[in-house]
Amino acid sequence: MKPALALIAMLPVLAACEQRMAHAPRDNTYSEGPGGSAAQPPPSGTIAREDDLTSRSDTIPGPVSAAMLERGRERYNIFCSPCHSVAGDGDGIVVRRGFPRPPSFGEPTLLSAPDGHFYDVITNGYGVMFRYGDRIPPADRWAIVGYLRALQLSQHAAIASLSPELRQRLEAAP
Repeated sequence: MKPALALIAMLPVLAACEQRMAHAPRDNTYSEGPGGSAAQPPPSGTIAREDDLTSRSDTIPGPVSAAMLERGRERYNIFCSPCHSVAGDGDGIVVRRGFPRPPSFGEPTLLSAPDGHFYDVITNGYGVMFRYGDRIPPADRWAIVGYLRALQLSQHAAIASLSPELRQRLEAAP
């Protein structure tokens, strides 16, 4: 019973507070305030609703370097390999525990897919794949795409295109 009495006793105080707020001075959004405009500048990285986001590249922007590929490998192993596996064949540890199997990056449709497709899938997800656009920065997404391309090339390279020393190492491997 005491909480109800306390609430009833507080009603006049709350009503007075609401009246003061209703008549408090305020700045219009675009009016001149003491420090210039009353509106706050948008945070960095803000994208306007009317911005065209479809103009992204379908190829990896900039040169592909060894440092970029190494960063892509590191990010791939963290974010992608649990499902896609380190080899990219779709047999990751999560799949072995019952999660739906993702496609292998060696499938013909993915071998011929543009780089932008992989970037878009990393950003927005696809099927049951989670979206990583808010977890992986754009430069790292492109690095992952570069590493995926290197992974695809390594798995589909013709033995004749290898140097003699690499061929010997490959043939000597168990």
